[in-house]
Amino acid sequence: MLRSLFSGISGLRSHQTMLDVTGNNIANVNTAGFKSSQVQFQDTLSQMLMGAGGAQAGVGGTNPAQVGLGVRVAGITTNFTQGASQLTGRSTDMMIQGDGFFVVRKGAETFYTRAGSFDFDSTGQMVLPGEGALVQGWMAVNGVIDTNSPLTDLRVPSGSVMAAVQSTAATYAGNLDSAAADGTVLNRTVDLYDSTGNARTLTLTFTKSATGWSLAASDGAATVAATPMTFATDGSLTTPTSLTIGGVAVDLTGITGFAGLDTAKAITQDGQAAGTLQSFALGADGTITGSFSNGLKQVIGRIALGGFTNPAGLEKAGGSLFRTSVNSGDAAIGTAGTGGRGSLAGGALEMSNVDLSSEFTSLIVAQRGFQANSRVITTSDEVLQELVNLKR
Repeated sequence: MLRSLFSGISGLRSHQTMLDVTGNNIANVNTAGFKSSQVQFQDTLSQMLMGAGGAQAGVGGTNPAQVGLGVRVAGITTNFTQGASQLTGRSTDMMIQGDGFFVVRKGAETFYTRAGSFDFDSTGQMVLPGEGALVQGWMAVNGVIDTNSPLTDLRVPSGSVMAAVQSTAATYAGNLDSAAADGTVLNRTVDLYDSTGNARTLTLTFTKSATGWSLAASDGAATVAATPMTFATDGSLTTPTSLTIGGVAVDLTGITGFAGLDTAKAITQDGQAAGTLQSFALGADGTITGSFSNGLKQVIGRIALGGFTNPAGLEKAGGSLFRTSVNSGDAAIGTAGTGGRGSLAGGALEMSNVDLSSEFTSLIVAQRGFQANSRVITTSDEVLQELVNLKR
C-alpha cells in the first residue's frame, strides 16, 4: 500500500483532535476560571531510503533520502494566562489576580481551581456550587490564624458566638481645662465587662477646686477616694498617672492640663461582651471577617492558595477542577500575595481566557488541514485504482 495513504490517515486523526480541542474551548467561552488548550503536532518516524554519504577524495558527500510517515499529536497544552474579570457584586465571589489556585477537597482527594464562585451550605461550610467541593484554608482561634497549621474545611456557621473577654485595662486621655471655674465637675464613663460579659460602668469624676483638679473613681461596686492631680509646667500629668479599681488598671498618662480645652475622655478598654455572628466579609488577602451583635469584628478564617512550579502539568478533572500530576509538582500552599501567589479580589470572578478570534482561526486551520489530508487519501486511492486497472 502507498505510504501517502497512511500519512493522510494520520493527518485526519491529528486534525480531528485539533477540532475536538478547539470545539471544547469554544464551548467553555463563558465558563468561569476555564483555561483554554492548544494542540501541538510533530512528524512521526521517517523511513530511510538512502543514508547520507561522507565526502571522499574526488567524490562529494550525499544527503540522506527519507520519506515521512505522517503526523501525530505531540501534546495538548493548557494556557494559564489570566482571564478577564467579571464583576458580580456577590460577597462570596473571589478572583485570583496573578498566579495560584484555590484549594478544595472532595472526599479524600484534594483539587485546585481558578473558579472562585463560592456558596455556603446548610452547615456553614464554604463550597463550590455544583461540585460540593469544600474550600480549604485555616480557621481562626479567638481571632488568631495560624497559617503553619494543616488545612481544614472553611466554615462560617450561623449563630457563631464571640466569647466575652474580661476587662483588665482601660485608658483615659485628653485635656482638663486648667482655667475652669472652681466647682466644675466632669464625669467620664466607660463600660467594663466581667468574664461572662456582664457590663458595669466605670466613672471617673474630675472636680476643679481652688487648688486644682482632683480625681475620684467608681464602678458601682468599688470606689477610689478623691485624689489631687498635679501637672508639670509642660502640661503633662505627674500624679496620679494610674489607678486600679475592681481589678482594672486605668492608665491616665494621656491626660494633660492646658488652659482652654476640655477633651478628657475614655479612649480604650480591653474587655468585650459576648456576641453572635450577624454577617461576614471576604478580604483581599482571603481573610473572612465576621461582624457580631456586640458591635465588634473578628477574623473567622482565611482562604488558602496553592502555587505550582509547572501549572501546565496539572490534569483537568472536570468541574473546573485540576489535580496534581507527576510533572506538575506538589502544591506550595500559602496565603494570597505571598510566595508568588496572586492577590484576591472580592465580588468578581475570573472569566474564561478563551480568545474567540483565535479559536475560530484554529477552527478554519483544522478544517482545511482535515480537507487537505482527505484529498491525499482520495488521490492515493485513485493511484491504487489505476494500479489495479493495469490488469484488465
